[in-house]
Amino acid sequence: MEKKRSKKKTALIVVLCALVLLLGAWQGFCAFIYNENINQRFESYEPLELRVEDFDGLQCTEYKFPSDKGQMLAGYLYSASSDPRGIIIIAHGYGGGHNSYMDCANYFAQHGYYVFAYDATGNDASEGDGVGGFPQGVVDLDYAISFVEESGNFPDLPIGLFGHSWGGYSVCSVLTYHPEVKAVIECCGCNRASDLFEVGGRAEVGDGIEAMMPFVRSYEWFKYGNYATNTAMDGFEASEAAVMVAHSEDDDVVPMSYGYNLYYGKYKDDPRFTFLHFEDKGHSDFFIDGNDTYKDEFDAEFDKWFETLGYDREADENKERFAKDRAEYINTHLDRVRWSNRLDKELFDQFLDFYDRNM
Repeated sequence: MEKKRSKKKTALIVVLCALVLLLGAWQGFCAFIYNENINQRFESYEPLELRVEDFDGLQCTEYKFPSDKGQMLAGYLYSASSDPRGIIIIAHGYGGGHNSYMDCANYFAQHGYYVFAYDATGNDASEGDGVGGFPQGVVDLDYAISFVEESGNFPDLPIGLFGHSWGGYSVCSVLTYHPEVKAVIECCGCNRASDLFEVGGRAEVGDGIEAMMPFVRSYEWFKYGNYATNTAMDGFEASEAAVMVAHSEDDDVVPMSYGYNLYYGKYKDDPRFTFLHFEDKGHSDFFIDGNDTYKDEFDAEFDKWFETLGYDREADENKERFAKDRAEYINTHLDRVRWSNRLDKELFDQFLDFYDRNM
């Protein structure tokens, strides 16, 4: 009898050890997939970058400030008014630095606000081999707000936040750490850091992503602690900031069910919250005037030029040549005035009115 018990105990230990090994291997696999897909470095494409001189009267002062591991982030204070009403801090989306939002910064600066924008870890002029993970967006924004408040470089003015996509999640979640923020505009964002991985994974493997998500969340927690588990809705509860949420039904990058619908269900009757619901503004071009045709016009002209190439751009020996020729074509033919003036002014008038009322 004693031998049977011993054998059962041994078998149970073997099974448990095998299970631990399998779970450990799966955890390692999930962490690997996460890093391969998320922890990348991003550089904006220089020929298409917006420039300060593209905007009349816009001024820019550059700063450097540290984030959580001492990595130095590039910050930019944009202004066009001598008597600003407040400071709006912009948190950019995933896949590039703040440059893609310089036209947004210009709009707010031209209408009486200081705007502080920065490149998150692993983006453009900021240090870092990669972004690390999605919670890094909240970390960097936390440090950016503290820099604005504590460095002595900025006047003591009300602070508002403006974020899109990854930045949309970040500006809401960070309210837990900065309840003093007066007003937040969140566009196309989600509730949890891991949502951003889940959406992309679901597009690739369908419901199979569910098997990875508990391990992805534990990996984010291991790297970022409370920053990883703190949600946008946690931020709402920790703050009295006025919040505007804007999203579109046809957003296939961050579906409304991951953010807007959750917030609307809970806060639709709360006067702190304003909801802007759209049908056809998409995700990446959310801020672009739907009647603007310049990108299509430029792409059509580019395609015509492309057809005149006398060499195979796909050949290894021609890739460097094509990159140089493409950059030269864009620098020569891009109408920078039209390229930098494509914002949906009606939408931004609503954004401006929201800040004016709440800051």
